[in-house]
Amino acid sequence: MTVEKKFHFGKRTDMDMTKGGIFKNLVKFSFPLLVGNLFQQLYNMVDTWVIGQHGEDAAYAAVGNVGPIINILIGFFLGLSTGASVVISQYFGSKDKEKVHDAVHTSFALTLILGVIFTVIGVLMTPLVLRLMLHSDGDAGADSAYPFAKTYLIIYFSGIIGNLIYNMCAGILRAVGDSRRPFYFLLVSALTNTALDLLFVMVFDLGVAGVAYATVIAQALSAALGVFVLIRSDSWIRLRISDIKIDPGLLRQIVKVGIPAGIQTALTAFSNVFVQSYISNTVGDQTLNLAGWTTYSKVDQFIFLPLQSLALAITTFVGQNLGVNDVERAKKGTYICYGIATACTVCVMVPVMIFSDPISSVFKNDPQIIEKSAMLLHNLTPFYLFCCINQVFSGAMRGAGNSRAPMIIMLSSFVGFRQVYLFVMSNYISNELLPIGFGYPAGWICCAAVTLIYYRFFFRFDKYSLVKKTVDKETVKA
Repeated sequence: MTVEKKFHFGKRTDMDMTKGGIFKNLVKFSFPLLVGNLFQQLYNMVDTWVIGQHGEDAAYAAVGNVGPIINILIGFFLGLSTGASVVISQYFGSKDKEKVHDAVHTSFALTLILGVIFTVIGVLMTPLVLRLMLHSDGDAGADSAYPFAKTYLIIYFSGIIGNLIYNMCAGILRAVGDSRRPFYFLLVSALTNTALDLLFVMVFDLGVAGVAYATVIAQALSAALGVFVLIRSDSWIRLRISDIKIDPGLLRQIVKVGIPAGIQTALTAFSNVFVQSYISNTVGDQTLNLAGWTTYSKVDQFIFLPLQSLALAITTFVGQNLGVNDVERAKKGTYICYGIATACTVCVMVPVMIFSDPISSVFKNDPQIIEKSAMLLHNLTPFYLFCCINQVFSGAMRGAGNSRAPMIIMLSSFVGFRQVYLFVMSNYISNELLPIGFGYPAGWICCAAVTLIYYRFFFRFDKYSLVKKTVDKETVKA
C-alpha cells in the first residue's frame, strides 16, 4: 500500500510537504489559512462593528480593546497547540502511525483539562486585569468602558472551551497538511457569529452581552465541527473517545515545544494590556484616544493575517521535512516563505496607507476617531516589514522543535524593550497618542534584529528534531 493511500480522508485533504515544489506547497497550504484567519478575525471585528454602529463610544472602545486580555489565555493555549502540531507533523513526516495516534489523543486530553482550568481563571482574573488596563476601580463612573468590557469578558471566558477545542482540532489537522477544513469551520462559525450579532443587538437589544453570546455560540459550533471531522476521519489522526488519555512521553514533547511558545504569547498579550493602559492615559480625550486605537487595532489584525498564515505554514513545512531529516529543504523553504511574506505585506500595507481614512470610517464613522486611527495607520504601517522576519524565522525555529529561543527573543523585545520605551516616552518625552503608539514598531525592530542574528549564527535545524531524538533513545535502549 502506498503512503498516499494510507493518509487519505476520503478525498485527500492532507498534504505531504516533504516533496514537490516548495513555493507551491507553501502557497497551497497557507491560502486556506489566510482566508480562515480572515474569518476568525470577523469574531471580534463584527462584534466591534455592530457595537460601533449601534452603541455608544464607551461600549465600542470596550469591545474593541478586550483582545489583549483574551489573548493572555488563548495565546498560551495556542502555544500548546503549536507544540502539539509540531510533534504530530514530525511523526507524520516520519510515517510513525502509532506516535501520531497517541499524540492526537494526548493533545485532546490536555485540551479538555485546560478548558476547565481556563474558564475559572478567565472569569476570576477579568476585574483585576481590566483595572490595570483601564485605570478603573470598578466603578462605571471612574471609567465608562469598564462595565461594558467586564460584561463581554465574563461571558466570553465562561464559554472559552469551545475556542480551545477548535484551535486544537485545527492544529491537529494542519499538522498533517490539512488547512482547508479548519477554514470551512471558521467560515460557518463566522457567518453564524455575524447573524447572531445582528439578531441579539438589533432585534433583542442585548448590547455588549449580545455580541459576547454570539461569539461563544459561534466558537462552540466550530469546536463541534472540528470534533465531528476528527471522529469521522479514516486517517491516522482519527479521534476515538475511548483512547483519549495522556501519554507522558509525548506530553513532555508537546510541552517542551508548546510551553515556551505559550508563555511568549501570553506574556506578550499581558504586556499589551499595559500598552492599552498607556493609550488610555495619553494626553487628550481618553475615550477618544482609546476608540481611535480600537479602530487602528482592528485594521492591524488584518495586516498581520498573511504573516500569521505563513508562519503556521513554515512551522508545518519544517516539521514535516525534519521528520524525514531533509534539513536543506527546511532551510530553503524558510527563505522562500520569507520572500512570500514580504511581498504579501507590501501588497497589504500600501493600500492601507493610501486609504487609511476610508478604511477607518468602516468601523466608526466619527471624524475625530477616524483622524486618530488614520494617523496611526499612516505612520505605523511601514514597520510591518520587520514583522516578516519575526514571524517567519520564529515559525521555522518552532517547526524544528526549538521554541525557547523565539520565546526569549520576543519576550525581551515585546515585553522588556517595549515597556522600557513606553515608560521613558510617556514620562520624559511625550505622552501623546502617536509617540506611545510607536511602542509597537520599536519592539518589532528590536525583535527582527535579534532574530536574524540568532538564526544566522546560532540556530541549527538538525539539532532539535524530535523524531531523531526518539529514534536515538530507542536505539540506545535496544
